Amino acid sequence: MAFVLALGPGPSAYARDPGYQFSSLTAPAPHREFRAAWVATVANIDWPSKPGLPVATQKAELLTLLDRAVELHLNAVIFQVRPACDALYASKLEPWSPYLTGVMGRAPEPYYDPLAFAITEAHQRGLELHAWFNPYRALHPSAKVPVSVGHISRTHPELVRSYGDLLWLDPGEPAVLEHTLRVVLDLVRRYDVDGIHFDDYFYPYKVSNAQGQKVDFPDGPSWRRYTAAGGSLSREDWRRDNVNRFVQRAYTAVKEAKPWVKFGVSPFGIWQPAHPAGIVGLNAYAELYCDAPKWMQNGWLDYCAPQLYWSIQKPETSFPALLKWWGEQNPRGRHLWPGLSIGRWPAAEILAQIRLTRAAGVAPGVCLWSIKTLLENRANLATALKREAYVEPALVPASPWLDHGAPGAPRLNVRTRDRFTWTPTGATPTWLWLLQTRAPGGAWTTTILPEETHTYVFRQTPEVVSLTPVDRCGVAGPAVVLERARPLASRK
Repeated sequence: MAFVLALGPGPSAYARDPGYQFSSLTAPAPHREFRAAWVATVANIDWPSKPGLPVATQKAELLTLLDRAVELHLNAVIFQVRPACDALYASKLEPWSPYLTGVMGRAPEPYYDPLAFAITEAHQRGLELHAWFNPYRALHPSAKVPVSVGHISRTHPELVRSYGDLLWLDPGEPAVLEHTLRVVLDLVRRYDVDGIHFDDYFYPYKVSNAQGQKVDFPDGPSWRRYTAAGGSLSREDWRRDNVNRFVQRAYTAVKEAKPWVKFGVSPFGIWQPAHPAGIVGLNAYAELYCDAPKWMQNGWLDYCAPQLYWSIQKPETSFPALLKWWGEQNPRGRHLWPGLSIGRWPAAEILAQIRLTRAAGVAPGVCLWSIKTLLENRANLATALKREAYVEPALVPASPWLDHGAPGAPRLNVRTRDRFTWTPTGATPTWLWLLQTRAPGGAWTTTILPEETHTYVFRQTPEVVSLTPVDRCGVAGPAVVLERARPLASRK
């Protein structure tokens, strides 16, 4: 016989069979940590393993990556959808990426939409999917294929600059800002992504000539138009202003389209040398024209993932010193989830870096570069993560500044003592279910389930069950806690 446990002002109802009863117990606070891996498609770094694979093989490879993420208790993937003014999804604005079929502009055959497929499969596994864009890179040298007629270098060559062995959009061209925003918003409106992510390629890294001298980015035409129109900024400040205005507008536009979609950037890990004291290295402020601390201070990011790809021990690029410095640039309390170069260091170094991020703030997290290292278990890192760092699943930290109300408590229908079903309530949709159980021996176990899951069958009948709804912004609603009713003889 089934019996229903419903929240409300009346008394709790349960069957004559002792079954379960509402409990005043509180489950332990769940782990909250962003655990993401980048999935790079440029040059087929992570996926697909090479261009031109059969569609079934592409899908199987992607599912293997997602399953690996779940196995290791990750909760997000950062999926590269626009490597170089191309698209790994159906777009009317930019051509199909050659990293899929080997031909720029050619759709997969038989047809499927890789981004739509990735989103569906990630969400079914309880993973967030953040769509990763390269805002300004227009053509990568690894794409050794003819450029399609729909590529921006053919349709609007006046916006494109050749620099080194790549093509780049010129951030100083107003039409570049508008085009890139259209591309981002087109994706946001049509796909159920959880985040929009930009990497560290704004103005490109400097290239050198045959004499070893650094060559300046060739933006002379846009710079001259700016000064002719009365612009008064120095060329360096003008370049930074081009990027700043783009980031601000992108953040605002994404929030206007879908307020719950997170917006994050992964800048180079050193803002300027000597910040903090003793740090040396590339000056992202002066060479990439990237002023990420300003974006954090103005609230133009929901998360910042500075690429802290260095070790703990080396003082001139000290991981802990840089982590602390970036945390000090965050007066609005947005998320700081640094990027770790997991293929560069032994497992012990990566585990130590994760521990430092956990000690640094209340909403820890990291982005792991990249997922292939985990798939191949290089240096036994995947094994070490699962055994030591990611033993239990974790919820993505909440972003309360994006939230507009938590979901309601679920209604439970206990079919048998080991089979529970439930239905959501309230106006705010549930995104995930946090299921926590306590065995008769007293140990708690955490399971995170996608919203569409409304039934759970336990292998062993639990003593206590706690079910909490979590919304798209990571905000938890009220939990329902049930406890096995003790026989009458044991209550004396």
